Amino acid sequence: MTETSLSSQSFPMLVLNNSNAQPLICFLTGIPGLKATQYWISIPFGLLYVVTLSGNSVILFVVLCEQSLHKSMYCFLSMLSVTDLSLSLCTLFTTLGVFWFEAQEISLNTCIAQMFFLHGFTFLESGVLLAMAFDRFVTICDPLRYTTIFTNARIAKIGISMLIRNVAVMLPVVLFVKRLSFCSSMVLSHSYCCHVDLIQLSCTDNRINSILGLFALFSTTGFDCPCILLSYILIIRSVLSIASSEERQKAFNTCTSHISAVAVFYIPLISLSLVHHYGHSALPFVHTIMANVFLLIPPVLNPIIYSVKTKQIRKAIIKVLIQKQFQI
Repeated sequence: MTETSLSSQSFPMLVLNNSNAQPLICFLTGIPGLKATQYWISIPFGLLYVVTLSGNSVILFVVLCEQSLHKSMYCFLSMLSVTDLSLSLCTLFTTLGVFWFEAQEISLNTCIAQMFFLHGFTFLESGVLLAMAFDRFVTICDPLRYTTIFTNARIAKIGISMLIRNVAVMLPVVLFVKRLSFCSSMVLSHSYCCHVDLIQLSCTDNRINSILGLFALFSTTGFDCPCILLSYILIIRSVLSIASSEERQKAFNTCTSHISAVAVFYIPLISLSLVHHYGHSALPFVHTIMANVFLLIPPVLNPIIYSVKTKQIRKAIIKVLIQKQFQI
């Protein structure tokens, strides 16, 4: 029996409100139509989570331990690793719980909390990428003022301001979701809770929720993406004015890791949005697999990109690993 039939047959249609004394229950979805092979399909997802947690933990550990990496660029990289770790942990337990143990039940309040952190850390990653773009812009276009602009205090203020922005845009979203009433069996489309999926289950008017969701999206990633694009337009203009081709190549090389990180964040995000809007003819399991894979692409690839593309990170990882071997 598929999850769709579950929603229509196994559970009664009720009008429910989050203010009821009895906690409301949502039902997460595995891979529709592939329940027999779901366990085996989920093994690659488990491996992706292992790569994500280990890769970002190594990057974070190396940046914290290696004195030569205590610079603004690597401070932002450590912020990116913390964000990727947090984003992965948001969905780790529900996704693997559904795939491996068929633990589909989740209370509505827990679901809303997961939604808050999932979208919050996604928006935070977008903000960190914007900060890293500004770091690259100053490095190339105004290198003499780099140390005066990116002081430790200013880096901390940038991090705190991004956190405040995310909480400010997500709190209204959460509060208005809690005001909704639900009149279905509360079967979600994914193995984790997201805003669009949750508000579609409401039997009351959810237009305000949709508007707040769009506002949160456009005031974070919708603002960050054009700013990142603008920074690279200015960087390219500055680099092209350099007479020496060797110096131009060196300047562009300092940006390759960040450009790759921006690509692996925004391309899956845009692709998933297009699939949701225009891929109605696709089979349900295609949407589910893509939603899970696209969510894991940035956390999996970011540590690999920075380990391969950034010589200082690569040397620091090798140094730490050699020291550990000698200690053993």
